[in-house]
Amino acid sequence: MTRAESSEQSVDLEPQLGDPLRPVTIAAIAESAGVSVPTVSKVINGRSGVAAQTRARVEAAINQHGYRRSSPAARSNMMELVFDEIEDMWGVQIIRGVERVARQHGVGVILTEFGPQRSAIRYWIDDTLSRRPDCLVTVAQLDEEQRNQLRARGIPFVVFDPTVELPDDVPFVGATNWAGGRSAARHLIGLGHRRIAMIAAPEGILCCRARLDGYRAACDAAGLSGDLIVRAELSREGGETAALDLLNRPDRPTAIFAANDLQAFGVYQAARRLGMRIPIDLSVVGFDDLPLADLVDPPLTTIHQPLTEMAVTATELALALGRGERASQVGLELGTTLKVRRSTAPPGASG
Repeated sequence: MTRAESSEQSVDLEPQLGDPLRPVTIAAIAESAGVSVPTVSKVINGRSGVAAQTRARVEAAINQHGYRRSSPAARSNMMELVFDEIEDMWGVQIIRGVERVARQHGVGVILTEFGPQRSAIRYWIDDTLSRRPDCLVTVAQLDEEQRNQLRARGIPFVVFDPTVELPDDVPFVGATNWAGGRSAARHLIGLGHRRIAMIAAPEGILCCRARLDGYRAACDAAGLSGDLIVRAELSREGGETAALDLLNRPDRPTAIFAANDLQAFGVYQAARRLGMRIPIDLSVVGFDDLPLADLVDPPLTTIHQPLTEMAVTATELALALGRGERASQVGLELGTTLKVRRSTAPPGASG
């Protein structure tokens, strides 16, 4: 323990905590929360190594007694963009949107990628806290402790396209996934399809669950079951495996709605393996509208998710929070739209 910490601990705490004119010290907060001074210091500076329950107790004491954290350091003129993994054009469009806004504001961008095994996550949070960027846009989903660490260090953040439920006070930018799922199913129903399957994402991915719920809502409104569902990874391989399962059934679907474009590209592969023609024998709809969707044969009908615009909005919001401005809205959802191309048509004579 340093000499300064020792002298802080010797302060008479009762008058200090009861007198609004006297600044509250770290030692007073430690005494109130029943923890050590170093523990309070870790919480204030957003460092790891503090149990969630203890961190919550210290934060409560800080709020209760009005402890004033030291003024934040001068702006770094840097922001950070955090991914789990950048593996396709989906991530590239996000990077493009973030960099567009950062350039306009003269702010540099640090790009952090956890990797497929999230092996960098333990080191990432400590590195970010030491770099102290002005703000952060995170595509990766952070847990409560990491969010608290960022808050304690005064680093505002915005979650991009949340895949898990977030507390009400966490700022985010997403898309109208439920409406998009409903539009995809409605389009196929309007073409006359009645056996419409969906390749859904694995359980627990919030945005994809909304797409599935939208598909079900449209099927229910049309008097269709909406139960022809197979779950698969959000990849071309996952889509191909799921489509082979569906298309090898005796009562196979005449149309498939995939939870994202990569799955839809896998459906194309499966159809070709089985000698089926798109859209004559099978209609296909994707979700995202990746640049490749317009280049495959036939061009893919898909739900356009404005990824670059979402990234622009998330970055503008994060930079505003970094300047100390208050957000008018904590959560923003940008509209999705149906892009009709040549992968969908009325069911053929065999349907």
